[in-house]
Amino acid sequence: MEALKESDVKIALVGVEDQIRKELDPYTYDSDRIEVIHTPDVVGMDDPATVTIRKKRNSSISVGVNLLKGEGYSAFISAGNTGAVVAASTIYLGMIPGVERPAIGIVIPTLKSFAFLMDAGANTGPKPAHLLQWAVMADVYVREVLGVADPEIGLLNIGEEETKGTEFIRETHGMMTERLKNFIGNVEASDVFRGKCDCIICDGFLGNVVLKVSESLTENAGALIKREIKKSPVAMLGALLLKPRLKRIRRLADYSEYGGAPLLGVNGIVMICHGRSSVKAIKNAIRAARTEIEHQIIRKMKVEIEK
Repeated sequence: MEALKESDVKIALVGVEDQIRKELDPYTYDSDRIEVIHTPDVVGMDDPATVTIRKKRNSSISVGVNLLKGEGYSAFISAGNTGAVVAASTIYLGMIPGVERPAIGIVIPTLKSFAFLMDAGANTGPKPAHLLQWAVMADVYVREVLGVADPEIGLLNIGEEETKGTEFIRETHGMMTERLKNFIGNVEASDVFRGKCDCIICDGFLGNVVLKVSESLTENAGALIKREIKKSPVAMLGALLLKPRLKRIRRLADYSEYGGAPLLGVNGIVMICHGRSSVKAIKNAIRAARTEIEHQIIRKMKVEIEK
């Protein structure tokens, strides 16, 4: 509803129809802009990803992804089972020519502005060539969707020296050095939130650890600060004076400000949202998907990958 207010998008809600209708009942809206598509099958958060493809083809994930293959549907957004979304998108949409595996990108706040980290969990055992492909797509996404004119790319490693890390990382480093003009080298974990580069490339296992640790740190740091402030009247007064600044810091660290995480590499626009996404997060995911559509992100990635 918030997205409908802010833009001229049309939205298809895919899922169990009576549940969707029940949620829509309290609202007044233009029925021409909301379509409800019934799907009886439900994919649970704990279901194996392959279940979506083999046994639950009438789930909102399978049906929603398949809509992108026809006319009139431009992007698919889901806050459901991430593995199922990745599997369905890969099987039903196929890959961009030249890309072998998809990857999830996330926007993370830094001291300078933000960085785009990829992969955040789609692939745990990629090859060096896959990371090179992800770097090219991350470069396009950051330029076109996030508005950074000349993004710099870094490879997440345990040290800055090119000799550091596993054989896999060293081979990836050499490949990126040879083929990417905007590659700045290795980036350590301590540099992730300092804003050393605009794109941070890593495998999905490492990227997901970074994501989960950063989310937990943000939540627990906020709870710890509140707990300590309540112990002192002076601290409470200081917090009151700092309230506008604290709100800004919280907003910068809030994942909902950036919406969803794009699944890049598949031949269609797919956005993956957090399972506990807020209204703001879903609204901003719709906004980000629309920006991808407007900037013809798939076409431009195909051009860059071919190069």
